Amino acid sequence: MQAIKSKSKLEDLVTKALWKRGIRFRKNVKELFGKPDIAIKKYKVVVFIDSCFWHVCPIHGNLPKSNETYWGKKLEGNQKRDMEVTKYYIENGWRILRIWEHEIKEDINSVLDKIVGTIQAARKLS
Repeated sequence: MQAIKSKSKLEDLVTKALWKRGIRFRKNVKELFGKPDIAIKKYKVVVFIDSCFWHVCPIHGNLPKSNETYWGKKLEGNQKRDMEVTKYYIENGWRILRIWEHEIKEDINSVLDKIVGTIQAARKLS
């Protein structure tokens, strides 16, 4: 996934909506492990917005029919990296949210409420 350098439309949708709600954050923070899509270092909160294809959603993730060996290894590597990143943040006392693409498409307001709630809970503890 290192070749994918641009932000996604889903990230734009979520970040613009959070900004409208008054939530301030940094996007695609390179110095943080795994380069989170959204980060609030002060409160140790990171958010990853995972596409159903690239991160192998259990509901919508499908292996392409052509070149199955390549895609199988590639997507398995993505899953392994996601698990390592999640483990890192949990072990280091961060709050981590992984949001699936389909969650945003189905009910973005619930996703935003979940993110805002996590940030508010972290603020109370700091």
